Parts: sequence; structure tokens; C-alpha cells
Amino acid sequence: MKKLLLILLPLLIICAGTAFVFAQNSKNEVSNMTLENKKILVAYFSWSGNTKVIAEKIHTQVGGDIFRIEPVTPYPDDYQTTAYGIAKEQKEKNIHPPIKNTDVSSYDIIFVGTPAWWYTMAPPVMTFLEQNNFEGKTIIPFVTHGGGGSYTIDKDMAKLAKGAKVLSPFVVYERGASSTDKDIAEWIELLNF
Repeated sequence: MKKLLLILLPLLIICAGTAFVFAQNSKNEVSNMTLENKKILVAYFSWSGNTKVIAEKIHTQVGGDIFRIEPVTPYPDDYQTTAYGIAKEQKEKNIHPPIKNTDVSSYDIIFVGTPAWWYTMAPPVMTFLEQNNFEGKTIIPFVTHGGGGSYTIDKDMAKLAKGAKVLSPFVVYERGASSTDKDIAEWIELLNF
């Protein structure tokens, strides 16, 4: 009986391990297949470069196209003038500055990146969301911040992008840590495409 158990136990372990690996690979193939069948855009606004870094990391992992949301009139390089002058005024007066256009009509999934400015998304991102038709599309926000978190940016995006399904955001402090690539991969996995 002991000999039989010694022979069957390793075989059972090998079979269970093989089944687990097969199930994991099948799950990943289905996720990738679903993502591959979708037209993806990574759109972002970045003033300091932090959001650009995260956008490029996401783009590397999901593929598709990448687009920088640019205001027609660029913000000044000076932080004080931009953050405490122009951006604050735009927030207080609900000004959404004109941007250089992009057409999102051919995309199914749109990752939208923004820094957190004055408790919400940057004004050019608001313009981007207002100017385009997101009916039936999926928006996946990602947010960089200097210490305040993402606030209600995903809810604010849902208000502007009528008809879109807006998922939970990926939130990162400034450019993120060395683990950001891994964190992004885990976040994308959790999105469950």
C-alpha cells in the first residue's frame, strides 16, 4: 500500500501542477486575446513629464496607439505660474482650454492619463473628454499626483465622457517607484479584459 501511495502521490502532484499551469495560461490567453481584438489608445496630458512616463509604461504593456493631449496654448514652464495661477483659475472658472484635436472614434478602449490638479483632472483632459464621443467605449483613467491621490477623477471623467464605461484609475505618486512596471502589470491584470 505504501509503495502504491509513493507512486501515485508524485503523479497526482504532477497532474495537479500541470492542470494549474494550463488553467493560468488559458486565462492569460483569453485576456490577451480579448485585449488584442480591441483598438487601444493611451491618451495623456503631462505638464511635468510624470504622467508621460506612466503613459509610456502603460503603452509598452498594452500596445495600441499613444497620443499626447496638448493645449493650443502651452502652459508656462514655471510651476508657480502654472499651478497657482493658470490651472487654479481654470478650475475656479470652469475653463476648459482648447486643445489640438484627436479623433477617438476608431478606438474601443482608451486609457486617459492626467495629473491631479486642484482636486480633479487637468483642464486639457476635461476638454479632451468633452470634445469626443465616448458612447460605448471604455475609459481607463490613470492619475499622477504630488500627494493628494486621485480624488474623484474617475467620477469626474464619467460625467464628461457621456456613454462611456469608466473603470477604476491607476494612481501613482509622481513618476512612481522602481516597482511601477510590476504595479501597472498587476493593475492591468485586475482590469480583467
